Amino acid sequence: MTIFYRFEGKMYINITNGCPCDCVFCLRNNADSIKDNDSLWLEHEPSFEEICKAFDEFDKTGISEAVFCGYGEPTVRADMLLRTAEYIKANSAMTVRVNTNGLVKLIHKDFDLTRFKGLVDSFSVSLNAPNAKRYNEITRPSFGEKAFDVMLEFAEKMHEMGIKTVMTVVSVISDEETAECRALCDKLGIPLRVRAYVSDNESYT
Repeated sequence: MTIFYRFEGKMYINITNGCPCDCVFCLRNNADSIKDNDSLWLEHEPSFEEICKAFDEFDKTGISEAVFCGYGEPTVRADMLLRTAEYIKANSAMTVRVNTNGLVKLIHKDFDLTRFKGLVDSFSVSLNAPNAKRYNEITRPSFGEKAFDVMLEFAEKMHEMGIKTVMTVVSVISDEETAECRALCDKLGIPLRVRAYVSDNESYT
């Protein structure tokens, strides 16, 4: 069961298969792993003890960044994410990044976003579309169109808290829509990164 794995010089952390979205471009619809890593489908959601043991045994040589991003949305297990981030920071000099759909407040209604401060150094938030209608079509969240505004509010809050925040789109949308996304990000004061869509396991989410 793959909890930690290396990709492009970073240590990636896979703590859940769960996700409230079903993005049209999601790699897990087409492949079981990234490049030559073992399958990222978890047999079960790992306990904190299993995560710590896997971290301690993982070869971290030359790695400076830990990234929560596996085959599920890491904030589905927000409490475990934070416990794991705290353990990583206590036992390494790595920075911590979370790749997220930004819907933690819909997944966990009472979650306090300020808990991320000091444990997460940066967020990559999936924007994916310039408006709620297109977001619903592309991301297909179980929460419906209201998810778009919640995602934007999350990114804005993290940015306001001083946590480095980037928003991303995948190149399955038109150039015009990408330009609209860039204008939206400019308005929020948050950088936009455009990710190329590749349908096999040479790409990454």
